[in-house]
Amino acid sequence: MKFVIERPKRSSHDTAVVLALGLAPAIGLGIARFAYALVLPAMRADLHWSYAEAGWMNTTNAAGYLAGALFASRAVGAFGAYRVMIAGVWACIVALLLCALFRHAVPLNAARILAGLGGGFAFVSGGVLAAGVAQRNPARAAFLLGLFYGGAGFGILSSGLAVVLVLEHIAPGSWNAAWAALTVISLPLAIGLHLARNESNAPVALRQERPPYRAMGWLLCGYLLFGAGYIAYMTFMIAYVQGNGQGPAFQAFFWAIIGIATMASPWLWTFVMKRFVHGYAFAALTCVTAVGAVLPLLSDHMAMLVASAALFGSAFFAVVASTTAFVRRNLTQNQWASGIGMFTVVFGVGQMLGPVAIGFVNDSLHGLSGGLWASVSLLLISIAFGALQRDRK
Repeated sequence: MKFVIERPKRSSHDTAVVLALGLAPAIGLGIARFAYALVLPAMRADLHWSYAEAGWMNTTNAAGYLAGALFASRAVGAFGAYRVMIAGVWACIVALLLCALFRHAVPLNAARILAGLGGGFAFVSGGVLAAGVAQRNPARAAFLLGLFYGGAGFGILSSGLAVVLVLEHIAPGSWNAAWAALTVISLPLAIGLHLARNESNAPVALRQERPPYRAMGWLLCGYLLFGAGYIAYMTFMIAYVQGNGQGPAFQAFFWAIIGIATMASPWLWTFVMKRFVHGYAFAALTCVTAVGAVLPLLSDHMAMLVASAALFGSAFFAVVASTTAFVRRNLTQNQWASGIGMFTVVFGVGQMLGPVAIGFVNDSLHGLSGGLWASVSLLLISIAFGALQRDRK
């Protein structure tokens, strides 16, 4: 009887811990990274940027994210995953505040680098902690990992409501107020992360071993292209929606649908990560993401835009969760941080190259459609790479 009573309590506690850990991607990605798409149209109009210059702001952010991912596993080994996660989150908040204070390209790009660095630390270390919790719950591991990455959806939802409301009620050129609002909404989320402080003692090995990266080569290549492809949608889609005549209310609704769908992804796609072995879960979920990305290019009808936001939002972070599930399935526990870190590195490289490259395509074709088609093509190629990946024996 005692066993029957304590098991649900343990499961409920672990779910609560993962929800708290999910505040790390909510801040590091959902707010500090993706909310730039909401502020981009106002910044571009006020600062007279080209699409390439606008994309460069996300490229510098991705460069910081790449640096964070490169050093995260070493930092986890030296200081512990919880401390690294907290440091990364507060770095993101400082970066948001800097964006609210400055208007020139150099300090803005420096702030975006800091946000990326903090996001990389928070994402990798938080993922390691979430993987440790999932290890205690093998039957619910895929769901718990999806729940962690779905935390980014909460950040997307919160930032969408805050930024669009702020931009609608301030004078043109006052986009700094939107960054200030993002700083304010991040503070209580950062405090909420302390609910997971006891997980600093989670069973994560301090001594990290080098994983066999070559055995994961197909999935790493696919993840690189996925990073370059999906980020174009998350960078330029609000500008595309605005350019098709949709006002602030629909923009907020569109972004909120992405956030809600991201939060719902653990319930929607856990069965894929549990049942699909090799790289098939990655390929299937990337396929859903690609369908979501292509729908607005087929029709700019409002219903098609809503369907696009729902499909894309539900799947793109499930793709990220599928790579962590692959790491858990194929590597030993003291290789997790290095394995997650390497996937985050290639993801960061893709995110670094994608925005500025797609921005150049947009400038060359004098519109956003060409760049979005290019991003869909990258997603389709990444599906093929993922399908070629096999689990280690």
